[in-house]
Amino acid sequence: MPQSLSAVYLHLVFSTVDRRPFLVDPDVRAKMHAYLAGITRRLDCPALLIGGVSDHVHILVRHGRTISQADLIKETKRASSIWVKDQGPGLSNFGWQSGYGVFSVDAADLDAIRTYIENQEAHHRVVTFKDEFLELLRLHNLEWDERYVWD
Repeated sequence: MPQSLSAVYLHLVFSTVDRRPFLVDPDVRAKMHAYLAGITRRLDCPALLIGGVSDHVHILVRHGRTISQADLIKETKRASSIWVKDQGPGLSNFGWQSGYGVFSVDAADLDAIRTYIENQEAHHRVVTFKDEFLELLRLHNLEWDERYVWD
């Protein structure tokens, strides 16, 4: 086969450091999501959708063939942290948490994950980020040590 093709979808989740509400301003949040989309596109992992609330982000991407999951997230967080610090005086101490969650998504479930990400604001009126993240870990049968999940 002369062409290499890949259709691997990932749901990335990570929060701001100490889950501080850096992205409370809807304009800043929208700009952050757009900037994150640009980064993932540049890394050949185009975002299908980016959403979240003031203290965390969800990114649905088609994972590229030439970059590891860890490098994708490391570069996405690094570049966006540098950029956002110039977006306003309240953002000079911005940072992402050191950890993250990455979950595989079946192509048949893409619409459901899109809907989930689109409805983050309503979802977080009743569910905390901690509860949401722990539920994602459970749904994907991951083992974790509570001492190291939150930084």
